[in-house]
Amino acid sequence: MTAESSLREADRPTLPTPEALPAVLPGAAFVDPDSAEAVRVHLDNVIPALDSLRSQSGRLAAWGVELAQRLLRGQRLLAAGNGGSAAEAQHLTAELVGRFDGERVPFSAISLHAESSAVTAIANDYGYDDVFARQVRAHGRSGDVLILLSTSGKSPNLLRAAEVASRLNVTTWALTGAGPNPLADACHQAVTIDALNANAQEGHLIALHAICRAFDLEVARHSSTDAWSLQNQGLPGRGLQKRGRA
Repeated sequence: MTAESSLREADRPTLPTPEALPAVLPGAAFVDPDSAEAVRVHLDNVIPALDSLRSQSGRLAAWGVELAQRLLRGQRLLAAGNGGSAAEAQHLTAELVGRFDGERVPFSAISLHAESSAVTAIANDYGYDDVFARQVRAHGRSGDVLILLSTSGKSPNLLRAAEVASRLNVTTWALTGAGPNPLADACHQAVTIDALNANAQEGHLIALHAICRAFDLEVARHSSTDAWSLQNQGLPGRGLQKRGRA
């Protein structure tokens, strides 16, 4: 071993052995009290978000039913958000193109922020405020639904998308944090969650799943009605049978 390599060995920090590390798991000997209190406060702050959603459960159900009826007629859902809200919007479109709980046909739903080449090209050529509005102009058709998610309710690119959608007869729904806020006012309907931003964003996922519950129920109702109608006409009910999970 050369002197240089020995020096490098000596300069390396000594890492603690696993036995020397503090225990931080629940029920272990050591839990930092400040961290534990921060977690408890965060979890307690979820309750106002849930209460806010519960008071608007009728609107969430109505959204799910209307969305199912429109998509069954061939319309589509467009969705957008920034940051964590973008992930929430994409979660919704994945549930519709894929499936939520039970087997059913796929539906047309597009997350505008997930079109990375379009987003970067539009931002580069027109500015970030137009990344969603220009895509709404491209994809939006009369009768479609645009759902916009934002904890602040102030994002300029979402506000501009809502403005363009209204000119195209695209119905706009906002899912935001505490109201009133500009995005809720700019859209046809809104569900506002009166909670801290982080907890409101957690509430958004619960709201989206609630919408999917009502959506799937309405789709199932139409499938049953269609099957009954076909049977009474002496026709086979093609594509209406439920398939089990793989």
